[in-house]
Amino acid sequence: MRATALLVSFAVISLLPTTYATANEPSADALQALDRQTRQLDRVHSVVVAYDGEIIHELHQGGPGVASPANIKSLSKTVLAAITGAAIEAGIVESAEQPMVALLGDHLPSGTDPRVNEITVAHLLAQQAGLERTSGGNYSAWVASANWVNDAITRPFVDAPGGRMLYSTGTSHLLSAALTHASGESTHALAQRLLGDPLNITIRPWLRDPQGIYFGGNDMQLSPQALIEVGELYQNDGIVFNEAGDEQRILPEGWVEESWQPRGTSRWTGDGYGYGWFITQLADKDVYYGRGYGGQALFVIPEREMTVVITSDPNPPSPGGQFQQQLNRLVEGLLIESSQ
Repeated sequence: MRATALLVSFAVISLLPTTYATANEPSADALQALDRQTRQLDRVHSVVVAYDGEIIHELHQGGPGVASPANIKSLSKTVLAAITGAAIEAGIVESAEQPMVALLGDHLPSGTDPRVNEITVAHLLAQQAGLERTSGGNYSAWVASANWVNDAITRPFVDAPGGRMLYSTGTSHLLSAALTHASGESTHALAQRLLGDPLNITIRPWLRDPQGIYFGGNDMQLSPQALIEVGELYQNDGIVFNEAGDEQRILPEGWVEESWQPRGTSRWTGDGYGYGWFITQLADKDVYYGRGYGGQALFVIPEREMTVVITSDPNPPSPGGQFQQQLNRLVEGLLIESSQ
């Protein structure tokens, strides 16, 4: 049984950071319209919709099935943020304000800029490390380097730690390295133990760097159904219920609210960015989403009690930023229909 099936509806409502009136379930007509619109987007592989903690609709038109692992690309950053929150709840990390260097310990390379000492876990989560980006035009050279961590952490500062959002997979990889060295476990082991096991999902091993650090922020393998469970964890303020109905807190109290506070702004979309989540509005509703190259997306809409996962062809060439807007419109149409 999936973890979502164990959630108690009255507890779901009471545990959200903001309490909402009972939302309307998407109608059959709305879901049929979603399918028609999705079929016009050949790149999309699958769409899964959950309402009130239960999966109510699945569409599969290509690629891995809805229960099969798919490469979620940079949507991994959203999952990594959840792993980090779980590590804080487990006492592996003190708080989001803990300095990165305290977690890296003696694995910090020599000759780093003194400002590296100012970078906190929060800065890594919110893409505010201040270091030159490894994404975009710098990506290929970075992943071809002999040591991804050292390369990322010795890049020049282009802003102060805590400054503007600088979207960089290298920043997320530093977070993966920090979790690994602080815990003595691999990021994959932490992910499965702290997140996968309580959510009753399997997180398969994924790509590692030359030193064996699991890629932070890219190439994780999760099924659309598993991603629904991650979204539902945030819907329910970081709590799941076991088969006996007992609650288990996975993310720290207040973590979801902190994660959904905009700390920077995407230069490409203008959307806010928190701890691994973009923040926007669709159909006049607050929407929190993670995204990955090629059209991988996880949407959480608390006011509608909905979680939506979309997976797409992850291979180049990129369909561009306009494709994300097309995915947003799929969700927006669903929200409009469900409010009528």
